[in-house]
Parts: sequence; structure tokens; C-alpha cells
Amino acid sequence: MDRRRLLQLIAAGSVPGLIAACGDRKPQFSAVDLTGADYAKDFQLPDVDGKPRSLADFRGKAVVVFFGYTQCPDVCPTTLAEIAEAKKLLGPDGQKVQGIFITVDPERDTPEVLKQYVANFGPDFVALRGTPEQAAAVAKDFKVYFKKVEGKAPGTYTMDHTAASFVFDPQGRLRLYTRYGSGAQALASDLKLLLASA
Repeated sequence: MDRRRLLQLIAAGSVPGLIAACGDRKPQFSAVDLTGADYAKDFQLPDVDGKPRSLADFRGKAVVVFFGYTQCPDVCPTTLAEIAEAKKLLGPDGQKVQGIFITVDPERDTPEVLKQYVANFGPDFVALRGTPEQAAAVAKDFKVYFKKVEGKAPGTYTMDHTAASFVFDPQGRLRLYTRYGSGAQALASDLKLLLASA
């Protein structure tokens, strides 16, 4: 087929495959694209009511998972507030986003403490709390670092931990790694792309 005939067919819309192939672009996310990563595939942890939860419970929603602890002075509340704000920025689609907080400090983060803590960011936020061994296993699977740092007074401590969120698409696949401080607008834009491609 000569070039002129091909151009005529394209102009007439007779070669949709060629046009579609040119337009097949990966979404441009603000966060780090982890599509196809072979870790952080799931979690199996109890919620504050003792009910076992996993990613399958949130199928159909974009899921934002963050590891932290309730006595965290800045990173944790800032991140959860950004997730809540991103949900608001999405309008009605915000209902299709699930925020999940996994504690790395089950010693102090009792179910009651966690319930009250996540309620500050929205009624639909879910907090998960395993045993110290379960928390360590899930963190390892997500490649999340955390470590207890003893305080100046006896019995006091803080937790050093990875300050990033993991975003799963509505099919339950790991897609994004969102660095701390990226902002609610960037997260909302990324979530909108994920929801549109579902």
C-alpha cells in the first residue's frame, strides 16, 4: 500500500488500530509507578474489631496503605490528612478510595486508640493491628522499614518508619509509591487516573 493511500484511509477513519496504537500511552503519575512489582501483594491483618482484613475486602476501590503509629508527631497525621483531603478533592469519586492505616506500634496502639485516631481523618478509614510478629512480616513484605527508638525517659520511645504510601488500583494491584509530602492534589490526580482506568 502506498503512502498516499494509507493517509487517505487514516483520514477516513479506516485504520482505527493504527490510531489507537499511537495513542496508547501509560498514565503519567506524580508518584513512583510500581506497576508490575512483585512485592506488597496483600496483607492479612485484623482491624480494630478483630475482623481479619485483606485487599480483597476493598475490591473495586483504589486503596492507599500507610504504615505508622498514633503517637507520631508529624508524618503520620500529615499523611492521613492528605489522604482525606485527596478524597474530598475527588468529589463523589472519593467514595471509591479507601485509606488504610497499619500500625507499626501494636504495643501502644490498642484497638480503641486506633479507632479514635483514624476517626479524626474520616469515618471510613480502616486501621489494622496485628501482633508485633505480624506487623514485622507485613512491613517486610511491603519493604517498609521501622524501628523502635528509645526515648530519654525510661519506657518512652518513638518509632522510625518509612514515610510513604502504597496505592493499589481497584483490581487490587500495587501501582504507586507516594513519597511523604507529595500533597493532596498530586495524590488526588493519581487516584483519578487509577479510577478512570478501572
